[in-house]
Amino acid sequence: MTEKEKMLAGMHYNSRDPELLAMYHRARRLLQTYNNLDTMNGDETVSLLNQLLGHKGENVWINAPFFCDYGEHISIGENTFINTNCIFLDDNKISIGKNGLIAPFVQIYTAGHPLKASERTLDPKKNTGSYITYTKPVSIGDHVWIGGNTIIMPGVTIGDNVTIGAGSVVTKDIPDNVLAYGNPCKVIKSL
Repeated sequence: MTEKEKMLAGMHYNSRDPELLAMYHRARRLLQTYNNLDTMNGDETVSLLNQLLGHKGENVWINAPFFCDYGEHISIGENTFINTNCIFLDDNKISIGKNGLIAPFVQIYTAGHPLKASERTLDPKKNTGSYITYTKPVSIGDHVWIGGNTIIMPGVTIGDNVTIGAGSVVTKDIPDNVLAYGNPCKVIKSL
């Protein structure tokens, strides 16, 4: 099993694997061009996003700068708007539905590490700087608004028609049709 296959299966894997590093550097090159592109250059913007993302629906708009690890594990539904300075660590699948609004500085994480320091390093004796990582996918439904500076942790599913208040840390699943906010994020009321 390759490190990429382990990564997508949620198993412990080496993020410094040559195949993963090649994917990472490819995404970095595309992001560097995208983040420095004139906003009036719509055709090149669409082309770069199509090259970077696993799936991009019609009329997706992502304000630069935008950051991700690989890009190819991100799926964004039609008419979704992603504001400036968002970070999507797509070491596993990130799925965002249609008609979404994602405010500035939203962070979506799919990767984590063992809690014990002695279990995080692949070979502590060699001090290689290679760390054990695991992943869990993140899924965000249709018609979701995520407020600025929100952090979404690995493995979280956010339902349809949800509003997440600014500054939230989403550590657990959020059901459909609710307002939720806080640290940790919790359901405040039905919508």
